[in-house]
Amino acid sequence: MTSPDELTLPPALRPGDGRFGSGPSKVRDEAVAALADIAHGYLGTSHRRDGVRSVVADIRAGLRELFSLPDGYEVLLGVGGSTLFWDAASFGLVERRSTHMVIGEFSSKFAQVTREAPHLDDPQVCETAPGVAPIRPERVEGDVYAYPHNETSTGVKVDVHRPDGDALVVVDGTSAAGGMRVDPRAFDVYYFAPQKCFASEGGLWLALCSPNAIARIERIKGTRFTPATLDLSVAIENSRLDQTYNTPALATLFLLDRQLRWMLENGGLEFAAGRSDRSAGIVYGWADGHKYATPFVKDAAHRSPVTATIDFDERVDSAALAAALRANGIVDVEPYRKLGRNQLRIALFPAIEPDDVAVLTRAIDFLLERMAV
Repeated sequence: MTSPDELTLPPALRPGDGRFGSGPSKVRDEAVAALADIAHGYLGTSHRRDGVRSVVADIRAGLRELFSLPDGYEVLLGVGGSTLFWDAASFGLVERRSTHMVIGEFSSKFAQVTREAPHLDDPQVCETAPGVAPIRPERVEGDVYAYPHNETSTGVKVDVHRPDGDALVVVDGTSAAGGMRVDPRAFDVYYFAPQKCFASEGGLWLALCSPNAIARIERIKGTRFTPATLDLSVAIENSRLDQTYNTPALATLFLLDRQLRWMLENGGLEFAAGRSDRSAGIVYGWADGHKYATPFVKDAAHRSPVTATIDFDERVDSAALAAALRANGIVDVEPYRKLGRNQLRIALFPAIEPDDVAVLTRAIDFLLERMAV
């Protein structure tokens, strides 16, 4: 019997680009070429000089335009990524208690941060099983209401919404920002990292903050010990100067700026989200009618347009299927490791060509036919 990783796809079943990972994600070749062109005058220079600060200024302006931010909203950034932002939020956004909608691994991690923070009360947690449509809490307790726009580990989406009351709405947009539509008036903080829809590298967090969120950060400042690298008031001061408190990865900033320009030049958020919608329609349409595959998220209204999780019949070894794809240059479609399901997870970020997604589905069918399913 032929080993799965020895199966060879014909040229017509090889996507133009085989990167379908959920982060780090595909970086457009044009952006990499542009970085190479300016490398000697940009890489290895000071992040506090105009050559880099102008890129940060362009990023902040581009994000304001992409998300149509209302007057008074600010774009903050800092080094570390979304994981670090959870820690920063526990110091600078949550005053006493937070409520968390938990629908998977990443939303559970933010809840765990606030649960373990010695200066905070235990959070209210409203949890649903992975892949199940989320249930909103009947009553939001505390001063922060946190949930993901898209749960990267499961491919479940949540409409960005504002509950009754005065709690700040803090939304994890890590894998959604730039690929899903959002009304900024529905959130106070929308935070994310650039290695997914924004087709850049990791190591940076960005947060779109309402005036109420800025006021909360400034009110908390000085009331509790906060390490400077986690102090959101320090992030405010530096962001207003178009810089970060500590040294960022300059390539990450440049690639993020290039992706933003590409989005804006082609129609903004509607363009970018539309590309993800097209890719999602291809994947879910294929899986809905498949003999061996089915979308993990049963409720179509909550299926993510940027992260598709596809379950397979027990007759299919999804790990062997992923290995066969990888041997043919189609990479990073393995499921989230802790979910432990017989499935593939396929990123549908704007930089990924919908036509390549269509070729991927045909490649999977080709391999299944030859894997004695």
